[in-house]
Amino acid sequence: MGEYEDAAEWSDVVPIPQDDGGPNALAVIAYTDEYSEAMSYLRAVMAMDEKSERALGLTEHIISMNPAHYTVWLYRADVLRALNHDPAQELEWLNKISLKHLKNYQIWSVRPSYHLCPQPIHHRPPANPYPSPYRNHRQTIMSQLSTLPPLELSFLSRMLAKDAKNYHVFSYRQWLVAHFGLWSTNPASTELRFVDGLLRADLRNNSAWHHRWFVVFADPSAPAAAAVPAATCQRELAFATAKIREAPQNQAAWNYLKGVLRKSGRGLGALAGFAEEFAGERGGQVRSSHALDFVAEMWGQGGPEEKRKAERVLGLLADTYDPIRKNYWDYRKRLLGVGQA
Repeated sequence: MGEYEDAAEWSDVVPIPQDDGGPNALAVIAYTDEYSEAMSYLRAVMAMDEKSERALGLTEHIISMNPAHYTVWLYRADVLRALNHDPAQELEWLNKISLKHLKNYQIWSVRPSYHLCPQPIHHRPPANPYPSPYRNHRQTIMSQLSTLPPLELSFLSRMLAKDAKNYHVFSYRQWLVAHFGLWSTNPASTELRFVDGLLRADLRNNSAWHHRWFVVFADPSAPAAAAVPAATCQRELAFATAKIREAPQNQAAWNYLKGVLRKSGRGLGALAGFAEEFAGERGGQVRSSHALDFVAEMWGQGGPEEKRKAERVLGLLADTYDPIRKNYWDYRKRLLGVGQA
Protein backbone atom coordinates (compact mmCIF):
# COMPACT_ATOMS: atom_id res chain seq x y z
CA MET A 1 0.00 0.00 0.00
CA GLY A 2 1.30 3.45 -0.89
CA GLU A 3 1.29 6.83 0.74
CA TYR A 4 -1.36 8.25 -1.59
CA GLU A 5 -3.41 5.10 -1.96
CA ASP A 6 -3.91 4.99 1.81
CA ALA A 7 -4.65 8.70 2.22
CA ALA A 8 -8.30 9.74 2.56
CA GLU A 9 -7.43 13.05 0.91
CA TRP A 10 -6.65 11.23 -2.35
CA SER A 11 -9.44 8.65 -2.27
CA ASP A 12 -11.33 10.42 -5.07
CA VAL A 13 -8.39 10.23 -7.50
CA VAL A 14 -7.79 7.25 -9.80
CA PRO A 15 -4.03 7.12 -10.43
CA ILE A 16 -2.73 6.83 -13.98
CA PRO A 17 0.29 4.49 -14.09
CA GLN A 18 3.09 5.03 -16.54
CA ASP A 19 2.68 3.23 -19.86
CA ASP A 20 6.08 1.86 -20.83
CA GLY A 21 4.76 0.10 -23.91
CA GLY A 22 2.85 -2.92 -22.69
CA PRO A 23 3.79 -6.00 -20.66
CA ASN A 24 6.90 -6.69 -22.76
CA ALA A 25 8.36 -3.21 -22.88
CA LEU A 26 11.90 -3.07 -24.24
CA ALA A 27 13.44 -0.82 -21.58
CA VAL A 28 11.46 -0.24 -18.39
CA ILE A 29 12.96 2.38 -16.09
CA ALA A 30 13.42 1.05 -12.57
CA TYR A 31 11.62 3.76 -10.63
CA THR A 32 11.13 3.32 -6.90
CA ASP A 33 7.63 2.43 -5.78
CA GLU A 34 7.36 5.76 -3.96
CA TYR A 35 8.23 7.74 -7.10
CA SER A 36 6.04 5.66 -9.39
CA GLU A 37 3.03 6.12 -7.15
CA ALA A 38 3.53 9.88 -6.80
CA MET A 39 3.86 10.28 -10.57
CA SER A 40 0.73 8.19 -11.15
CA TYR A 41 -1.26 10.58 -8.99
CA LEU A 42 0.36 13.59 -10.67
CA ARG A 43 -0.73 12.33 -14.09
CA ALA A 44 -4.26 12.00 -12.72
CA VAL A 45 -4.46 15.53 -11.30
CA MET A 46 -2.88 16.97 -14.43
CA ALA A 47 -5.42 15.13 -16.56
CA MET A 48 -8.16 16.76 -14.46
CA ASP A 49 -6.33 20.11 -14.63
CA GLU A 50 -6.62 20.29 -10.86
CA LYS A 51 -5.06 23.35 -9.22
CA SER A 52 -5.20 22.73 -5.47
CA GLU A 53 -3.12 22.73 -2.32
CA ARG A 54 -2.86 18.96 -2.46
CA ALA A 55 -1.56 19.17 -6.02
CA LEU A 56 1.00 21.72 -4.85
CA GLY A 57 2.12 19.35 -2.08
CA LEU A 58 2.35 16.52 -4.60
CA THR A 59 4.71 18.53 -6.82
CA GLU A 60 6.87 19.31 -3.78
CA HIS A 61 7.11 15.61 -2.98
CA ILE A 62 8.09 14.69 -6.53
CA ILE A 63 10.64 17.50 -6.77
CA SER A 64 12.25 16.22 -3.57
CA MET A 65 12.81 12.90 -5.37
CA ASN A 66 13.57 14.25 -8.85
CA PRO A 67 14.41 17.98 -8.87
CA ALA A 68 15.19 17.88 -12.61
CA HIS A 69 11.63 16.98 -13.67
CA TYR A 70 10.78 19.96 -15.88
CA THR A 71 7.11 19.05 -16.34
CA VAL A 72 6.57 19.05 -12.58
CA TRP A 73 8.11 22.51 -12.24
CA LEU A 74 5.87 23.86 -14.99
CA TYR A 75 2.77 22.37 -13.40
CA ARG A 76 3.78 23.72 -10.00
CA ALA A 77 4.01 27.22 -11.49
CA ASP A 78 0.52 26.78 -12.97
CA VAL A 79 -0.85 25.72 -9.59
CA LEU A 80 0.81 28.65 -7.82
CA ARG A 81 -0.72 31.05 -10.31
CA ALA A 82 -4.19 29.55 -9.95
CA LEU A 83 -4.03 29.64 -6.13
CA ASN A 84 -2.56 33.16 -6.01
CA HIS A 85 0.01 31.67 -3.67
CA ASP A 86 2.26 33.90 -1.56
CA PRO A 87 5.48 34.41 -3.60
CA ALA A 88 7.56 35.00 -0.45
CA GLN A 89 6.50 31.63 0.93
CA GLU A 90 7.38 29.89 -2.31
CA LEU A 91 10.74 31.65 -2.38
CA GLU A 92 11.54 30.43 1.11
CA TRP A 93 10.87 26.85 0.03
CA LEU A 94 12.84 27.33 -3.18
CA ASN A 95 15.91 28.59 -1.31
CA LYS A 96 16.23 25.26 0.44
CA ILE A 97 16.02 23.40 -2.86
CA SER A 98 18.51 25.76 -4.47
CA LEU A 99 21.16 25.21 -1.81
CA LYS A 100 20.88 21.44 -2.29
CA HIS A 101 20.95 21.59 -6.09
CA LEU A 102 23.29 24.42 -7.06
CA LYS A 103 23.01 23.96 -10.81
CA ASN A 104 19.49 22.68 -11.20
CA TYR A 105 18.45 23.83 -14.65
CA GLN A 106 14.77 24.23 -13.77
CA ILE A 107 15.51 26.58 -10.87
CA TRP A 108 18.15 28.77 -12.43
CA SER A 109 18.66 28.54 -16.13
CA VAL A 110 17.24 31.32 -18.27
CA ARG A 111 15.14 29.77 -21.02
CA PRO A 112 16.74 30.79 -24.38
CA SER A 113 13.40 31.90 -25.87
CA TYR A 114 12.78 34.26 -22.96
CA HIS A 115 14.16 37.71 -23.78
CA LEU A 116 15.96 39.24 -20.83
CA CYS A 117 13.58 41.39 -18.83
CA PRO A 118 11.09 42.42 -21.54
CA GLN A 119 9.18 44.48 -18.96
CA PRO A 120 11.36 45.97 -16.23
CA ILE A 121 9.60 46.61 -12.95
CA HIS A 122 9.54 50.37 -13.42
CA HIS A 123 8.06 50.15 -16.96
CA ARG A 124 5.53 47.34 -16.78
CA PRO A 125 1.84 47.31 -15.83
CA PRO A 126 0.70 45.37 -12.73
CA ALA A 127 1.58 41.73 -13.33
CA ASN A 128 -0.58 38.66 -13.03
CA PRO A 129 0.58 36.50 -10.13
CA TYR A 130 2.85 33.79 -11.53
CA PRO A 131 2.95 34.68 -15.21
CA SER A 132 3.80 32.23 -17.94
CA PRO A 133 6.42 29.82 -16.63
CA TYR A 134 8.55 30.10 -19.78
CA ARG A 135 11.16 31.63 -17.53
CA ASN A 136 12.87 29.74 -14.75
CA HIS A 137 10.96 29.07 -11.56
CA ARG A 138 12.80 31.64 -9.46
CA GLN A 139 12.14 34.38 -12.01
CA THR A 140 8.49 33.40 -12.09
CA ILE A 141 8.26 34.00 -8.35
CA MET A 142 10.36 37.17 -8.25
CA SER A 143 8.37 38.76 -11.06
CA GLN A 144 5.43 39.10 -8.68
CA LEU A 145 7.26 41.24 -6.15
CA SER A 146 7.28 45.01 -6.52
CA THR A 147 10.52 45.38 -4.59
CA LEU A 148 13.59 43.24 -4.25
CA PRO A 149 13.37 41.07 -1.11
CA PRO A 150 16.02 42.31 1.34
CA LEU A 151 17.64 38.87 1.69
CA GLU A 152 17.69 37.91 -1.99
CA LEU A 153 21.13 39.27 -2.84
CA SER A 154 22.68 37.85 0.31
CA PHE A 155 21.17 34.47 -0.59
CA LEU A 156 22.81 34.65 -4.02
CA SER A 157 26.10 35.47 -2.31
CA ARG A 158 25.69 32.24 -0.32
CA MET A 159 25.18 30.37 -3.57
CA LEU A 160 28.27 31.91 -5.14
CA ALA A 161 30.31 31.17 -2.03
CA LYS A 162 29.77 27.52 -2.92
CA ASP A 163 30.64 28.05 -6.59
CA ALA A 164 31.95 31.50 -7.52
CA LYS A 165 31.42 30.93 -11.24
CA ASN A 166 27.95 29.39 -11.19
CA TYR A 167 26.56 30.34 -14.59
CA HIS A 168 22.92 29.84 -13.55
CA VAL A 169 23.21 32.15 -10.54
CA PHE A 170 24.95 34.87 -12.55
CA SER A 171 22.33 34.65 -15.32
CA TYR A 172 19.58 35.01 -12.75
CA ARG A 173 21.38 37.86 -10.98
CA GLN A 174 21.64 39.74 -14.27
CA TRP A 175 17.91 39.29 -14.72
CA LEU A 176 17.45 40.75 -11.22
CA VAL A 177 19.62 43.75 -12.12
CA ALA A 178 17.52 44.41 -15.21
CA HIS A 179 14.17 43.72 -13.55
CA PHE A 180 14.74 45.93 -10.51
CA GLY A 181 16.99 48.51 -12.18
CA LEU A 182 20.10 47.76 -10.13
CA TRP A 183 22.46 49.36 -12.66
CA SER A 184 25.64 51.08 -11.57
CA THR A 185 23.94 54.45 -12.15
CA ASN A 186 21.41 53.63 -9.43
CA PRO A 187 22.71 55.10 -6.13
CA ALA A 188 20.99 52.30 -4.23
CA SER A 189 22.71 49.55 -6.22
CA THR A 190 25.36 47.48 -4.46
CA GLU A 191 26.37 45.51 -7.53
CA LEU A 192 29.76 47.14 -8.04
CA ARG A 193 30.68 46.45 -4.43
CA PHE A 194 29.52 42.89 -4.92
CA VAL A 195 31.77 42.45 -7.97
CA ASP A 196 34.69 44.10 -6.19
CA GLY A 197 34.41 41.48 -3.46
CA LEU A 198 34.40 38.62 -5.95
CA LEU A 199 37.43 39.99 -7.78
CA ARG A 200 39.31 40.55 -4.56
CA ALA A 201 38.80 36.87 -3.85
CA ASP A 202 39.74 35.81 -7.39
CA LEU A 203 40.58 38.48 -9.93
CA ARG A 204 40.57 35.84 -12.69
CA ASN A 205 36.85 35.16 -12.19
CA ASN A 206 35.60 35.72 -15.74
CA SER A 207 31.99 35.56 -14.58
CA ALA A 208 32.56 38.46 -12.20
CA TRP A 209 34.20 40.55 -14.93
CA HIS A 210 31.24 39.83 -17.21
CA HIS A 211 28.78 40.81 -14.50
CA ARG A 212 30.60 44.10 -13.93
CA TRP A 213 30.38 44.88 -17.65
CA PHE A 214 26.66 44.09 -17.62
CA VAL A 215 25.96 46.28 -14.59
CA VAL A 216 27.91 49.24 -15.97
CA PHE A 217 27.16 49.14 -19.70
CA ALA A 218 24.01 47.10 -20.40
CA ASP A 219 21.28 49.42 -19.02
CA PRO A 220 18.53 49.22 -21.69
CA SER A 221 16.97 52.48 -20.50
CA ALA A 222 20.05 54.42 -21.67
CA PRO A 223 19.51 55.93 -25.16
CA ALA A 224 21.25 53.79 -27.77
CA ALA A 225 23.04 56.77 -29.27
CA ALA A 226 24.06 58.28 -25.95
CA ALA A 227 27.76 58.27 -25.17
CA VAL A 228 28.86 56.57 -21.99
CA PRO A 229 29.70 59.32 -19.46
CA ALA A 230 33.41 60.12 -19.47
CA ALA A 231 33.58 59.75 -15.69
CA THR A 232 32.19 56.21 -15.92
CA CYS A 233 34.72 55.20 -18.57
CA GLN A 234 37.57 56.75 -16.61
CA ARG A 235 36.51 54.89 -13.46
CA GLU A 236 36.38 51.58 -15.35
CA LEU A 237 39.73 52.18 -17.04
CA ALA A 238 41.31 52.91 -13.68
CA PHE A 239 39.74 49.76 -12.24
CA ALA A 240 40.98 47.54 -15.08
CA THR A 241 44.51 48.94 -15.14
CA ALA A 242 44.80 48.50 -11.37
CA LYS A 243 43.76 44.85 -11.68
CA ILE A 244 46.25 44.32 -14.51
CA ARG A 245 49.03 45.62 -12.31
CA GLU A 246 48.04 43.02 -9.72
CA ALA A 247 48.10 40.18 -12.28
CA PRO A 248 49.54 41.18 -15.66
CA GLN A 249 48.79 37.77 -17.20
CA ASN A 250 45.06 37.96 -16.46
CA GLN A 251 43.33 37.94 -19.83
CA ALA A 252 39.94 38.93 -18.41
CA ALA A 253 41.24 42.31 -17.25
CA TRP A 254 42.89 43.03 -20.62
CA ASN A 255 39.69 42.14 -22.47
CA TYR A 256 37.72 44.41 -20.15
CA LEU A 257 40.21 47.22 -20.75
CA LYS A 258 39.82 46.89 -24.52
CA GLY A 259 36.05 46.89 -24.19
CA VAL A 260 35.99 50.06 -22.11
CA LEU A 261 38.26 51.85 -24.58
CA ARG A 262 35.93 50.94 -27.44
CA LYS A 263 32.86 51.86 -25.42
CA SER A 264 34.37 55.29 -24.71
CA GLY A 265 35.12 55.86 -28.38
CA ARG A 266 38.87 55.84 -27.79
CA GLY A 267 41.32 53.69 -29.67
CA LEU A 268 43.77 51.29 -28.09
CA GLY A 269 46.44 53.94 -28.62
CA ALA A 270 44.98 55.91 -25.72
CA LEU A 271 46.74 53.46 -23.39
CA ALA A 272 49.75 52.68 -25.56
CA GLY A 273 52.22 53.61 -22.85
CA PHE A 274 50.52 51.42 -20.29
CA ALA A 275 50.44 48.38 -22.58
CA GLU A 276 54.04 48.88 -23.77
CA GLU A 277 55.16 48.81 -20.15
CA PHE A 278 54.00 45.19 -19.88
CA ALA A 279 55.03 44.25 -23.43
CA GLY A 280 58.71 44.94 -22.82
CA GLU A 281 58.74 47.84 -25.25
CA ARG A 282 60.28 50.24 -22.76
CA GLY A 283 63.46 48.43 -21.94
CA GLY A 284 61.99 45.92 -19.51
CA GLN A 285 60.98 42.29 -19.78
CA VAL A 286 57.76 41.04 -21.33
CA ARG A 287 55.38 40.65 -18.40
CA SER A 288 52.20 39.72 -20.24
CA SER A 289 51.44 37.93 -23.48
CA HIS A 290 48.11 39.78 -23.46
CA ALA A 291 49.99 43.08 -23.50
CA LEU A 292 51.80 41.84 -26.62
CA ASP A 293 48.44 41.05 -28.17
CA PHE A 294 47.20 44.54 -27.19
CA VAL A 295 50.10 46.39 -28.85
CA ALA A 296 50.01 44.10 -31.90
CA GLU A 297 46.34 44.94 -32.43
CA MET A 298 47.06 48.63 -31.80
CA TRP A 299 49.99 48.80 -34.24
CA GLY A 300 48.17 46.64 -36.76
CA GLN A 301 45.73 49.52 -37.28
CA GLY A 302 48.54 51.93 -38.21
CA GLY A 303 50.75 52.56 -41.20
CA PRO A 304 53.45 50.33 -42.76
CA GLU A 305 56.05 50.99 -40.06
CA GLU A 306 53.63 50.20 -37.25
CA LYS A 307 52.43 47.09 -39.06
CA ARG A 308 56.01 45.83 -39.16
CA LYS A 309 56.22 46.36 -35.40
CA ALA A 310 52.98 44.41 -35.03
CA GLU A 311 54.43 41.61 -37.17
CA ARG A 312 57.48 41.40 -34.92
CA VAL A 313 55.33 41.20 -31.77
CA LEU A 314 53.07 38.55 -33.27
CA GLY A 315 56.19 36.57 -34.07
CA LEU A 316 57.20 36.74 -30.40
CA LEU A 317 53.79 35.40 -29.44
CA ALA A 318 53.97 32.59 -31.99
CA ASP A 319 57.49 31.47 -31.18
CA THR A 320 58.08 32.33 -27.54
CA TYR A 321 55.23 33.59 -25.40
CA ASP A 322 52.20 31.67 -26.70
CA PRO A 323 53.41 28.91 -29.06
CA ILE A 324 50.38 26.74 -28.33
CA ARG A 325 48.44 29.17 -30.55
CA LYS A 326 51.16 29.61 -33.13
CA ASN A 327 48.79 29.02 -36.04
CA TYR A 328 46.52 31.80 -34.80
CA TRP A 329 49.33 34.32 -34.38
CA ASP A 330 50.71 33.42 -37.82
CA TYR A 331 47.23 34.00 -39.22
CA ARG A 332 47.18 37.43 -37.57
CA LYS A 333 50.54 38.18 -39.19
CA ARG A 334 49.17 37.31 -42.62
CA LEU A 335 46.23 39.66 -42.08
CA LEU A 336 48.67 42.54 -41.71
CA GLY A 337 49.70 42.15 -45.34
CA VAL A 338 53.27 43.23 -44.61
CA GLY A 339 55.52 42.56 -47.58
CA GLN A 340 52.66 41.67 -49.90
CA ALA A 341 52.45 43.35 -53.26
